[in-house]
Amino acid sequence: MGQIKEPSNRSPFAINNIRCFIFFRIFFNARFYYPIFTILFIDFGLTLEQFALLNVVWAATIVLLEVPSGALADVIGRKNLLIIAGILMVIEMGLLCVVPVGYSKLLFTVLLINRVLSGTAEAAASGADEALAYDALKKEGDIKDWSLVLEKQMRFQSIAYIGAMTLGAAVYDPALMQKLANWMGFEVILTQTATLRFPIYLTLGMAVLTLVTNLRMQESNNRPEECLDLSGCGSSVGEAFKLTFQAGKWILNTPFALVIIAFGFLFDHVIRMLLTLNSQYYREIQLPEASFGLIGSAMAIVGLVIPRLALYLTQSQTPAKNLTILSFFTFFGLMGMTFFFPYFGVVPAMMLSAIIMMTHFFVSHYLNRITPSQQRATILSFKGLSFNLAYGGIGLIYSLLLRGLKASADGRPGLTADGLESLVFRQSIGYFPWYFILMLLLLSIFAVVWLRRTDASLKTVK
Repeated sequence: MGQIKEPSNRSPFAINNIRCFIFFRIFFNARFYYPIFTILFIDFGLTLEQFALLNVVWAATIVLLEVPSGALADVIGRKNLLIIAGILMVIEMGLLCVVPVGYSKLLFTVLLINRVLSGTAEAAASGADEALAYDALKKEGDIKDWSLVLEKQMRFQSIAYIGAMTLGAAVYDPALMQKLANWMGFEVILTQTATLRFPIYLTLGMAVLTLVTNLRMQESNNRPEECLDLSGCGSSVGEAFKLTFQAGKWILNTPFALVIIAFGFLFDHVIRMLLTLNSQYYREIQLPEASFGLIGSAMAIVGLVIPRLALYLTQSQTPAKNLTILSFFTFFGLMGMTFFFPYFGVVPAMMLSAIIMMTHFFVSHYLNRITPSQQRATILSFKGLSFNLAYGGIGLIYSLLLRGLKASADGRPGLTADGLESLVFRQSIGYFPWYFILMLLLLSIFAVVWLRRTDASLKTVK
């Protein structure tokens, strides 16, 4: 019989993979173009319709590759998948650095490739980074410290996000950059055409740091690391799909895992849809566009506190009580947004941003506790797949809702095109609280029935 591993007193942050995991999450996600994402693509020369289509392609790429990439990570090595993600990010940002502005056909083609590469990188990284870190902690430290690792990672990522949001919006502003250049004595004329790439250059630097960090990762299992040369790996690809079906079967036969994933994507897809629409919402509550980056930074500051709160709740409350807390504040936030309070309407939006952070913390905490090590990347990829499928589904539902509302409101006397868009948007937000309540009720009934198949319970597991 094997000996039981004694808990280690070693700090989890002394473990190489834990440190690299934190740095990877920072470099991969703190993208300087996020606060001006939509207008960046429009200033390149795209229409809103083309921008929306590219987002659909991005989401579809993640959905198609999410689970196979996670299974492949379990077969050829999680580190190899992370290296591929880093390489793809470098290429993705490099394309944005050189693509010409205004040439519509070439521009759309290049940006289409960019979105496919971005989605592929997201899918390759999803699950592999967390699996490497968690297994390293299990091997070299104490898995009870995983919540501490998540808390630290989320805090540092929030700090980096504050910097990226603030600096990214600042360097994009040609007037501000011109004043800075004049103050520093540079005799240059900075236009929007020049400054629109400044956030991209900064993000390219983050991409290089991402790749360097991934190269420093260490494979925590006995999988060979030679598979970057894919010759002879055909059987590995077949094994990857076999692992995919095995992981799906494990989830279906593990009711607590299925319930955690189901409630996770409920909160994620509803709130993420609203956060995608936040710039339009901010306009409706009379906030100036110059404040959008500052609001994003403020949300990131809130993110410094949320991990500590989530850690306390996982240690002191059962999953059932944490679910109740999330449900109450989510409904309260959704209802608050429907009133469109001038200026103060930002409060419920920030509340929902905090809730989605807590949701991701809880899902990672509970799911990693019960997931077998050899299937960890695949299971986590299933989680990501379900989240993105739900997000794509609500996006489709929302677009159909907008079409219906617009058709019923069109033709009203004295209503301008901008007025119609504003009216339809305000009406559409009113559907979110009731959609959330309906889905919560259905999932709650499902959870009660499904958990009867096991001794695990939302009331007892911590």
